[in-house]
Amino acid sequence: MPGKYRQTLHACYLGLVTQAININLAPLFFVIFHEQFGLSFEMLGRLVLLNFGTQFTVDVVALKYVDRMGFRAAAITGHTLSCLGIMGLGILPLLMSNTMLALAIAVFITAVGAGILEIVLSPIVESLPTKAKASSMSLLHSFYCWGQMAVVIITTLSLSLFGRAVWNYIPIFWALLPLYNIIQFARVPLLPLVPEGEQMPISQLFRSPVFFAALVLMLSAGASELTMSQWSSLFAEMGLGVPKVVGDLVGPALFAFFMVVGRTIYGLRGATINLEKALKISSVFCMACYAVTTFARVPLLSLLGSAFCGLSVSLMWPGTLSLTAARFPRGGTAMFGILAICGNLGASVGPWLTGFVSDLSQKSALVQNWSSARGIGVEQGGLRVGLLMGIIFPALMLVGLSVLERKTAAAQAAPSTSA
Repeated sequence: MPGKYRQTLHACYLGLVTQAININLAPLFFVIFHEQFGLSFEMLGRLVLLNFGTQFTVDVVALKYVDRMGFRAAAITGHTLSCLGIMGLGILPLLMSNTMLALAIAVFITAVGAGILEIVLSPIVESLPTKAKASSMSLLHSFYCWGQMAVVIITTLSLSLFGRAVWNYIPIFWALLPLYNIIQFARVPLLPLVPEGEQMPISQLFRSPVFFAALVLMLSAGASELTMSQWSSLFAEMGLGVPKVVGDLVGPALFAFFMVVGRTIYGLRGATINLEKALKISSVFCMACYAVTTFARVPLLSLLGSAFCGLSVSLMWPGTLSLTAARFPRGGTAMFGILAICGNLGASVGPWLTGFVSDLSQKSALVQNWSSARGIGVEQGGLRVGLLMGIIFPALMLVGLSVLERKTAAAQAAPSTSA
């Protein structure tokens, strides 16, 4: 890559770290919100739903306006809102008596910024003059994992060393990174993704069965990844009864570590790996990880199941983007936006479903008896049942990959209906 575009790539890397802060910081405070402010599991799940539901809505709106705004203005706007929302997470609960409303406002602002970044960062990297597009995309998304690891480790150790009373200051610290990246995106060189006038119309994308199959994959990828990553911290502490610092470092932090390992390996060796086969193996492995996490009697095995889930989902999101971009080279920003919409839809529904089922299942006699037989509380049993719902999504991913193969073969056999 020409040297002048390396700064652009580095700014995009930091943009994905910002995304990791946007998505993973609030769940690390879920136990505090539950115990200190009395928020139920369903209310916590509602915050996750608000986050990704807002990103979903912003993605829809941004499809129309990002190209008009341009990559630079969109990236700066996304980082500005992310900065304000992250700071609000720590400040607004101190200023408002309604804690749920305060957190919802902060999450909403953060999610608007995250939705814009979701639309713009991948197309910027795709537009850069690199030969190995799939590898570049995987490396880009590996920085989300590095960011997630940093957020989990630094936040968890800060809470452990200084106590939960300092939690309000931690979001203000993390808001400094998007503030810095605003300055970066104000000056780095940018390129258009598709030459003006050559972008494929959205209507043509939606006429392709291959594209619909790709949308199912994105929904499944978002739900498979975020269901585990959003709930693993609370599940470790309340569902398994391990100390927060141990649970976060062995659960969410290792989840992020294994996810970055998978994405980095593919980023470096992607040319020698069959992406479709790798995604199928990942789907089966992900189902196994969800099963081990929820059914294992030994807490360490549950934590390891949660951690290895990071490796199983590592290729799902960037892999689906690469598969789709290769099949629709003229898809443009709109295509990436539509894919992000489906990914965020899955990321909204999956974690919310876990919270909803967790609360609901605690009232079930079957879950109460099962929990009693295993020697755990009903609340713990409900959490396990709720998290088990996540296994639906990697199973859907596996089915979707088979459908994508068939639809692609059919499209290639009939060029007039292909991408």
